[in-house]
Amino acid sequence: MIRTEALRVFATVAECGNIRDAADRLFRTQSAISMTLKQVEDQLGAPLFESDRKHSLTDLGSFVLGVAKVLLRDHDTAIDLIKEYASGASGRLRIASVPSVAALLIPDMLASFLASRPSAEIDLVDTDSADVRKLITSGQADLGIASIGATEAGLLTTPIFEDNMKLVCRADSPLAQHTKPLAWQDLEAVPLILNETTRGIQAAEFQAIAARTKLRVRNVTSLLAMVRAGIGVTLLPGLATVGLPPPLVERPLRDESCRRQVCLLRREGRVQSPLAIAFEQHFVSAISAKAEQPGMMSIFKC
Repeated sequence: MIRTEALRVFATVAECGNIRDAADRLFRTQSAISMTLKQVEDQLGAPLFESDRKHSLTDLGSFVLGVAKVLLRDHDTAIDLIKEYASGASGRLRIASVPSVAALLIPDMLASFLASRPSAEIDLVDTDSADVRKLITSGQADLGIASIGATEAGLLTTPIFEDNMKLVCRADSPLAQHTKPLAWQDLEAVPLILNETTRGIQAAEFQAIAARTKLRVRNVTSLLAMVRAGIGVTLLPGLATVGLPPPLVERPLRDESCRRQVCLLRREGRVQSPLAIAFEQHFVSAISAKAEQPGMMSIFKC
């Protein structure tokens, strides 16, 4: 069987017109080049060159050269594609993220990530934490960005940052007039709208208020519409309260233990693709840099 590298030697000699220049180009000795050419000719049973000077091809040599150029081009293209994929520069990555991270953190970092990876394909789904976890465990997403639940069987979690929960209400609400952080008892007299994030709040005072709540909304856009309509108030992570549409405002809570922890999630027992590993490293680095920016430090910490 004729090896690919043997054909490369032959094609290089044919292009250079002599063994010496071909040896220099391939970083091999002239004797090694001559031996490889002889092996190819022995396997074919006929000469490839008209003379030992190697500057003129036989009819067989011309045919082999034409086929070899196509094969070597395809071979080199395939190797480049494999190396590109293995280095994390290409491939397809399916990401599931909570809306606040998808809207406020991922766009800028994804732009810089893709700038050096034009061949990479990214599928991004923004949904609540419960669905993010389901997408990861079912294999429908490769990497998740969400808060962790009470039980995370089958998931590997890497904490990324935390942000404090805040009250969201209308600007004309009596709660919006408070100049100090709100205590749980301040919320007892107002209708509270629960959402997916509030499931993680363990404070006994909050649990008592939540037990009397009649409305739960999962979609953030619909949730804010309910608050804007004056149906009630809600609690959201600090990152989700950035750029609230008027007339909505956010107010801090006195209970500093009331915070969300955001993690990178991936399925246990599954080897990450090179692109997923590269994205995870880039994301963590971008979050660390973002946390140091003025204004963002008050929202979350790494």
